[in-house]
Amino acid sequence: MDWQPDEQGLQQVLQLLKDSQSPNTATQRIVQDKLKQLNQFPDFNNYLIFVLTRLKSEDEPTRSLSGLILKNNVKAHYQSFPPPVADFIKQECLNNIGDASSLIRATIGILITTIASKGELQMWPELLPQLCNLLNSEDYNTCEGAFGALQKICEDSSELLDSDALNRPLNIMIPKFLQFFKHCSPKIRSHAIACVNQFIMDRAQALMDNIDTFIEHLFALAVDDDPEVRKNVCRALVMLLEVRIDRLIPHMHIIIQYMLQRTQDHDENVALEACEFWLTLAEQPICKEVLASHLVQLIPILVNGMKYSEIDIILLKGDVEEDEAVPDSEQDIKPRFHKSRTVTLTHEAERPDSSEDAEDDDDDDALSDWNLRKCSAAALDVLANVFREELWPHLLPLLKGLLFHPEWVVKESGILVLGAIAEGCMQGMVPYLPELIPHLIQCLSDKKALVRSIACWTLSRYAHWVVSQPPDMHLKPLMTELLKRILDGNKRVQEAAWSAFATLEEEACTELVPYLSYILDTLVFAFGKYQHKNLLILYDAIGTLADSVGHHLNQPEYIQKLMPPLIQKWNELKDEDKDLFPLLECLSSVATALQSGFLPYCEPVYQRCVTLVQKTLAQAMMYTQHPEQYEAPDKDFMIVALDLLSGLAEGLGGHVEQLVARSNIMTLLFQCMQDSMPEVRQSSFALLGDLTKACFIHVKPCIAEFMPILGTNLDPEFISVCNNATWAIGEICMQMGAEMQPYVQMVLNNLVEIINRPNTPKTLLENTGRLTSPSAIPAITIGRLGYVCPQEVAPMLQQFIRPWCTSLRNIRDNEEKDSAFRGICMMIGVNPGGVVQDFIFFCDAVASWVSPKDDLRDMFYKILHGFKDQVGEENWQQFSEQFPPLLKERLAAFYGV
Repeated sequence: MDWQPDEQGLQQVLQLLKDSQSPNTATQRIVQDKLKQLNQFPDFNNYLIFVLTRLKSEDEPTRSLSGLILKNNVKAHYQSFPPPVADFIKQECLNNIGDASSLIRATIGILITTIASKGELQMWPELLPQLCNLLNSEDYNTCEGAFGALQKICEDSSELLDSDALNRPLNIMIPKFLQFFKHCSPKIRSHAIACVNQFIMDRAQALMDNIDTFIEHLFALAVDDDPEVRKNVCRALVMLLEVRIDRLIPHMHIIIQYMLQRTQDHDENVALEACEFWLTLAEQPICKEVLASHLVQLIPILVNGMKYSEIDIILLKGDVEEDEAVPDSEQDIKPRFHKSRTVTLTHEAERPDSSEDAEDDDDDDALSDWNLRKCSAAALDVLANVFREELWPHLLPLLKGLLFHPEWVVKESGILVLGAIAEGCMQGMVPYLPELIPHLIQCLSDKKALVRSIACWTLSRYAHWVVSQPPDMHLKPLMTELLKRILDGNKRVQEAAWSAFATLEEEACTELVPYLSYILDTLVFAFGKYQHKNLLILYDAIGTLADSVGHHLNQPEYIQKLMPPLIQKWNELKDEDKDLFPLLECLSSVATALQSGFLPYCEPVYQRCVTLVQKTLAQAMMYTQHPEQYEAPDKDFMIVALDLLSGLAEGLGGHVEQLVARSNIMTLLFQCMQDSMPEVRQSSFALLGDLTKACFIHVKPCIAEFMPILGTNLDPEFISVCNNATWAIGEICMQMGAEMQPYVQMVLNNLVEIINRPNTPKTLLENTGRLTSPSAIPAITIGRLGYVCPQEVAPMLQQFIRPWCTSLRNIRDNEEKDSAFRGICMMIGVNPGGVVQDFIFFCDAVASWVSPKDDLRDMFYKILHGFKDQVGEENWQQFSEQFPPLLKERLAAFYGV
């Protein structure tokens, strides 16, 4: 018996569908409540499918909406649909997939794939055979509807379709789809390619068995009239380039010629798909060989694709030159994520690298969608890295025409080209840079805002070269002009100038010191001028400046300029305002740079950070106890506050003692160290280490409670937490001395395990500029433990001496390395046998010192000579034969062995 709706119920559902199309928010709220009520009735979903499939008298948007509400219900609670309801929905879908309206067909297709993805492909065995059968229908609507549904299923469930769970339906489906590549309707041809395309990346066996037929059919469709078909052909070829390049190589010359045409397709979507081909080809080992002879055609096409299209210019408000007074809308501002403090050696907190993020962003964030301009620029960038200098001759004649072109759009694209090739073609360009850089600096004052902003980005890509020249040549003029652009009348230019300036700061570092006064005047002026979004960027730039020039910022005149506006903003912002994040990050860098110069400002800043931590912890507690009444807190407030406290402790040193004495920070820290969120623990261990160095008197009473927590956090699964905990233990050792003894066993085994882990992920330590693995921090802490408690640590020497030596040989001489090596020498004194087997590694580590302190050098001397005397001259000769020549020389020169 077929289900039939109750007339009154049907009217109620139709009214609800009409109301839900109202823009009024109050009406929307009523609709949501009504939906909740109706969902209590099992056959409510029958009404929804009935409106979608049978109620042809209603308008299409209403019918479609009914299907979309049903889709949401299926997603949320399909498992609890009574079987008769589920069966009715499935049957209606299959019976009406050929509806006369393309909107209704698409909605039914979405509904089918949603049911299928709820584990129903196994439970609905007739679905795939019936859909495949409907493809043979004479009726276009039925064939198109079935194909639309199949395409969505292929997108959502590609892995399942190629598994034994369903008896590998692809063996039938793929050959079936291939037959439709020649169908008379472009829509059907397009569906057919799109279905097969879903299985290329996973190398589905059924497709691999038919790969040559597939490629042949693609070639046949290469010049199809329909853009959607051409787009899908290009997409297929790009994916095949990645997974089955072997089948394409014989035809590569023709494919490249085809893609050259398609990259200029008048349909931008086709051109974009084709442009991806060059990006993918650049990653293939055969790129150079197959593409070299085509560069002469390809480069002008890519360069041409880098011009803004008319629609881009409209979207970017390219004709609006001055908008600095227009307030930002909230959706323009990307959400900010604070990156927790990570301890690196010589303890610099890693800042998220602003230049990395800016790397590929040529300044079109309003067009953050991938488009032909961005894809062409990216392709040129990677090809420049493949072909290097060979690309330059193809570009040089083009660039001359572009960079001096009277039309701004063309000139702008030329500047983007220069930026895109900066990395790859640097060598070839060096002779031209003395002319190009001044020209680009001139473009910074172009009358078009979009030219000024791209000039900022491109110049930032050459910052390294600019800084390598005498400062008056290019650095000074570039900086002068960039600072003017920071005060530009156009917000996009302000942002681009900041981004470029941040890169310049990182490259120039202390070269900026002579210009600090001028730079700070500009910054302070910008505070009064900027709208919301760019203020956030301003904080970043000040932080980067402080990191770059360090203690040079600690001059009364500079502090007088910089601090008042920062503190004014600080006072304006409420505790729950997310704009505090970038401001706190910025102040953390400033406090570290100013050191004692920050003293007059530290009290209110310190107090507020403690309050932020306290508030967040309290809110987290309320939420844990009553999740239905309270919201979960945003723990980023607490993380950023802990990091600023670290910056204060590091910058103020002993001066922080009175602040700590007057607050409950140690109690709060005890809670933060046990937080469930790794980033909170990471920042609290960094702060613990900094407080240990600055005012151990307040840390010492808590050691008995803190040490077990530190021990349990020595888990390399959370590498940053583990590193910071390890570093803090090392700092505590140096303060505790022999009193560390009761705690050694709590941490030693874990540290030895960590240092022995194979291929610990590499992190770049900013202070050495070399790759060293994080095991350098465990090595230093083990050395420090051995320094204060040699009797307890020495028995394990043999278990860690080799990785210990290899992880410390690449570290520059510094205090941390010094204390660690003193520890290892003392342990060798207690247990000389522990080092015998790996003595060559110890020799190598000793030789890595450039200038050890005299008493440490004596310790090395005694151990080396002691070993040599013990084994005898002849054995030592044999042993030292294994040394690389450089090591031999160094040991002979420094230690006479």
